[in-house]
Amino acid sequence: MIAPVHAESPCGSSSGGLRGLNAVTLPPGPGLFRAIAAALDGTGPAVLPLSPGLPGPALRATLEALRPTHLDGARQAGGRGVSPEVAVVIATSGTTGVPKGVELSAAALRASAAASLDRLGARPGERWLCCLPPSHVSGLQVLVRSLLGGTDPIIHEGFSPEAVLASGAEHVSLVPTQLRRLLAVSADLSAFRTILLGGAAAPADLLAAARGAGGRVVTTYGMSETCGGCVYDGRPLDKVELELGGDGRIRIAGPVLFSGYRLRPDLTAGAREGRWFVTSDLGALDDGRLRVLGRADDVINTGGEKVVAAAVAAVVAEHPAITDAVVVGRPDPEWGERVVAVVVSPRPPSLAELRAFVKERLPAYAAPAELVVLTEIPLLPNGKPDLSTLRYGRKGEPGGHPRTS
Repeated sequence: MIAPVHAESPCGSSSGGLRGLNAVTLPPGPGLFRAIAAALDGTGPAVLPLSPGLPGPALRATLEALRPTHLDGARQAGGRGVSPEVAVVIATSGTTGVPKGVELSAAALRASAAASLDRLGARPGERWLCCLPPSHVSGLQVLVRSLLGGTDPIIHEGFSPEAVLASGAEHVSLVPTQLRRLLAVSADLSAFRTILLGGAAAPADLLAAARGAGGRVVTTYGMSETCGGCVYDGRPLDKVELELGGDGRIRIAGPVLFSGYRLRPDLTAGAREGRWFVTSDLGALDDGRLRVLGRADDVINTGGEKVVAAAVAAVVAEHPAITDAVVVGRPDPEWGERVVAVVVSPRPPSLAELRAFVKERLPAYAAPAELVVLTEIPLLPNGKPDLSTLRYGRKGEPGGHPRTS
C-alpha cells in the first residue's frame, strides 16, 4: 500500500491554530492518493482537490472564492486556513455557478467509508476502482474506502468501458451513463462484487439490464454535504437518520455530515437546522425506505401547476423507444415555463405519442410540451446531466443541432 506523506512543508499548518489548505491540481493517481491519505491522518495539510483540466478562469474563480493557503504547495497570498478537524474541501458550483467549498472532516469521511464497507460486506484487501473524478465526492470516497480497506485503489484518469471491465477490481462506483456504456460492450458484469450507482436517478430499465447481466448494483443517494452516498437502495447507512420536513424536503443527520461551507457561515446556517442538514431534494418515505422525487428547485411551474421534473423524466425513460431522458423547464411567454423532454433515441416517438404515453401515468399538465432529441445527454464532470445547458440550449450541445418536435 502507498505510504502516506510525512511532509514538513509549511503548508501543513497555518496561523491562529488553523490548518493549511492546499489546492491540488494533480491528475488522478498515486500522488493525489498520498495527499488525501496525509490529509486524513494529519501528517499533511487539508486538501482541496481540483481537476487538472479546470480552465484558467474557473480555476481563478475557485481560488478567489475558497482562498486556499497554498496551490500545489506554493503559498497563496490572502489564503485562509481551515479548522484543524477539516481534512478535505470539495468545490461545488451550486445554482449560481459561484464555487462553494464543502468542508469535510476526517471523522466524517471515515464514518461514511466505514458504514459503506460494512453495508456492502466489503472484505479487507478487496480493491476499489476509481474512474470518477476525485475532485468530486464520489471519486474521493473511493480513495477513502480504499484507505480503510487497507488497499491501493485502481485509478483511471478517464472512463473507458473496456478498461473498467479489465481492471480486476472487486468494487466500483459509477454514474448511470457509465453503467449504460459498460452494458453496451459487455453482457457480463459479474466480475464486480459491487457496482455502486449514484449521481443521478437510475432508470428502471438500466437497473434491470445490469442486474440481468450479473451486476450487483446498489443505488446510492447523497451529496458532498453527506460525504457522498449515505442512503443505499433507499435505506440509510448505519447511524444516518432521515426525515421529511413539512415542505417535503429530505433532512439528514448523523456522523457523515459536513462541517460547513467554507468562509460562508450564512450558507451553513441556511442549510442546517440543529443537527439536521436540509437538502434541496423532495422525497417520500415508504416503510422507512427513501424515494427521491426530485430537486425542489427543479419543480417546473407551468400554468400554475407544479411539475416535478424527475418524476416526468422517470416516466419518459420508460418509453420503449427512449434510451435516456432528462426533463427540464424552459421559459414560456404564455405558461411561465413549459415542460421539455430531452431524450436519446435511435427512433424517437413523436411529441404527440410521447404526450399520450406520459398522460397515461401522470396528469395532463405534466406531459412534455416540447421534445428535443440528442445523440447523448450532456454531462458535467461528475457525471450528472448538465441541466444549465439543457435548459438554456447553449452552443456546443452534443449531437449538433437538437431536433425539436
